Amino acid sequence: MTGLGREFRYVMRRLVGNPGIVAAVVVSIGIGIAANATIFAMVSRFVLRAAPVGDPATLVSLHLTHEGDRCCNSLPYPVYVDVRDQAQSFSGVAAFDELIPASINGKGDPERVWGQATTTNYFDVAHLGMTLGRGFRADEDHAQVIVLGHRLWQRRFAGDSGIVGKSITLSGRPYTVVGVAPTGYRGIDLVLDAEFWVPLGNGPALNPSEPKRDSREFHWLAVIARYKPGVTHEQADAELRTIATRLATQYPETDKGNGFRFEQAGSLPPRDRGTILTFLAALSIVVLLVLCIAGANVANLLLAQAAERGKEMAVRLTLGATHGALQRLMLMESVILALGGGLFGFALSLWATQALSAFHLPAPVPLDLNIHADWRVLLYTFALSVGAGLVLGLAPAWAASHPILSSALKGEGGLAQPGRRWSMRSVLIVAQVAMSVVLLCATGLFLRSMQHASGIDIGFRSRGVLITAVDPRVNGYTAAQTVQFLKQLRERVAGLPGVSSVVCTDMVPLSEGGRSDGFSVVGQPAPMDGGPIVDLYMATRGYFDVMGIPRLAGRDFGDESPNGPKVAIVNEEFVAKVLGGREAIGQRVEGGRVTYEIVGVVKNSKSRTLGESQRAMLFRSLEQTAGNDPAFLGYSVLVRTSGGDYSALESAVRQEIHALDPAMATYNETTMEEHLRDALFLPRLAATLFGVFGVCGVLLAAVGLYGVTSYAVSRRTREIGIRMALGAQDTGVQKMIVGQGMRLAAIALVLGLGAALAVARLFAAFLYGVRPDDVATFVSVPVLLGVVVMIASWIPARRAARVDPMVALRWE
Repeated sequence: MTGLGREFRYVMRRLVGNPGIVAAVVVSIGIGIAANATIFAMVSRFVLRAAPVGDPATLVSLHLTHEGDRCCNSLPYPVYVDVRDQAQSFSGVAAFDELIPASINGKGDPERVWGQATTTNYFDVAHLGMTLGRGFRADEDHAQVIVLGHRLWQRRFAGDSGIVGKSITLSGRPYTVVGVAPTGYRGIDLVLDAEFWVPLGNGPALNPSEPKRDSREFHWLAVIARYKPGVTHEQADAELRTIATRLATQYPETDKGNGFRFEQAGSLPPRDRGTILTFLAALSIVVLLVLCIAGANVANLLLAQAAERGKEMAVRLTLGATHGALQRLMLMESVILALGGGLFGFALSLWATQALSAFHLPAPVPLDLNIHADWRVLLYTFALSVGAGLVLGLAPAWAASHPILSSALKGEGGLAQPGRRWSMRSVLIVAQVAMSVVLLCATGLFLRSMQHASGIDIGFRSRGVLITAVDPRVNGYTAAQTVQFLKQLRERVAGLPGVSSVVCTDMVPLSEGGRSDGFSVVGQPAPMDGGPIVDLYMATRGYFDVMGIPRLAGRDFGDESPNGPKVAIVNEEFVAKVLGGREAIGQRVEGGRVTYEIVGVVKNSKSRTLGESQRAMLFRSLEQTAGNDPAFLGYSVLVRTSGGDYSALESAVRQEIHALDPAMATYNETTMEEHLRDALFLPRLAATLFGVFGVCGVLLAAVGLYGVTSYAVSRRTREIGIRMALGAQDTGVQKMIVGQGMRLAAIALVLGLGAALAVARLFAAFLYGVRPDDVATFVSVPVLLGVVVMIASWIPARRAARVDPMVALRWE
């Protein structure tokens, strides 16, 4: 320990005396570690984090599968009861409706919030302790009691410690607060953001469209179960298969072919897991390349330092030092430098994760996608730093501890040996440039994807439209009252200065959600598969003018009677898929057990996502539809304005809403341009990440090549002086040095392009309109890197050509 302490003090004194070297190493390796820590923060958030419950390892989520289904579904209430009563592998089985909307009063204006309706044993099965109060009792299934989320308690009720037992207003109804959930608890799901919990018996009051409990056809409940002590996964799986077989025999019409699938609660949704893991794996490969490029820089720098210390090491060896002691000294130095880089990288990752949290999905429901650098990221950063320090220090430590004594004692020849065409530093440069090719190709693909996504014809105008959403239904409005409220609101807002038109719809396009149904033509045999799937929208008169969607035939909506024949307007894709291209006006079509007469045809526009193939769309009259098919997500008011002061207009619209009903909450207040930017979530996120990583990788590679070339030039100063003394021209010296750099780059480009083509296939599913072997990308990247390499080689070459032969000959 005394020896280690002495060596540590020596290393620290040496590092303090070389601030330039320390800064270069810390920044280089810090950038690489920051990239890895940032992506690992995403992995920690979405893959490694367990559900925020007691003993998460024994809590599982239960899904229903069916023959032919890709994956899994929620459970009908009767199936949940069957599992709860029959399964002996679980100590408890609970169910919950994943999201129900509500309006809550408290501090400030009424607010739209989302929560969950749960069985009364939910908190007991989850083993969730409360910040205040308790969960639900067994006799409270229909009681108007509520558990508040910690954030909601702080935000709306100022963290009132006496909140338990008090009555609050939820969607116009009094609820007694019985508990406050612990800090950070937002539900079992990884991404859904629930802020309150009520007993399942309250579901119909808060969500009138909730399916009937006795139906075995409607899949709407998420289910969790807790293993009994000693029960294994295999035992539970065997019992659930037995139960599925029993239910299929008892209820063949609804349960035949069904099965159960279960996994640890809080895991990624099974349907999306493959896509998310592939994306994270691709990002992990890319950031590992960034670290490798940074590591090659550091290794080259440490090799150069080892060469400079050849005489010192030779003296130590002749005085009795062992090779192991010298290697330990060099490794200690590299590990300390790497830990400094890790500290710098972790600080960068804190900023980067905050920046990533600014990206928003245009989802119609609340999502928690925040990313933080937690203790796992800190531990990962520490381990990565130590590992990088050891790996990067091995070659320099070995080289420094094994000098050629006769040459080193005379101060001759460091690591380079005459006659060797390749050195370790040359190999590292080839690796750096090759990895930069992979990085730049990935960056180019995603930048091209972003460019293509931004240029996609969405089919509607995005400028000059303000969006504000309301949901009269959660305030107890009937269908007729909802229609009347929206009509009065449109009339009032239309009178505001700068407003040209106002319409309402149930779903703003590109919101990644909405209703859909199979459709067929009335009077023709119904297709065996239920007919083409059609996206359904509600709209009021003037919707297509506000959205800038051209009408091709027929008319707009008028003053349709809620009880009259249902009318619809369809897009071109509907005409092609459902009607087979025939004349649409006057045709009667059926979907969702409702018959519509087509009165208009409009041009195609994007429905759910930017990258989708064109979908068939049917627009229904909001006045006719709100009664029998109310919008679960509320209604969006679209205001077209010629002015640019959206904040003032937003405030004025909110005032008109509260003038009609002071208890009405407003939400999703944004502009159509902001909504469209959020719809570019995936291409923006990918282009940003790969753009940053690509630039960092290229800069690190360029700096590394420049450093190695400069070092090589400095080692060859005497040789260059002799060449020039014998008549070599400036241009000849520059060509020699630049040519050496370009030869290394050419080898690296060949290796890198092959690897880039292989890696690019991982990204195929995330690209918009760009092939993974995009010619423009794979041609421009070598050209760009060639220019970078040439500049990085030319600068030291130009300096070498200016060497005075007399000075060079006296250099040593």
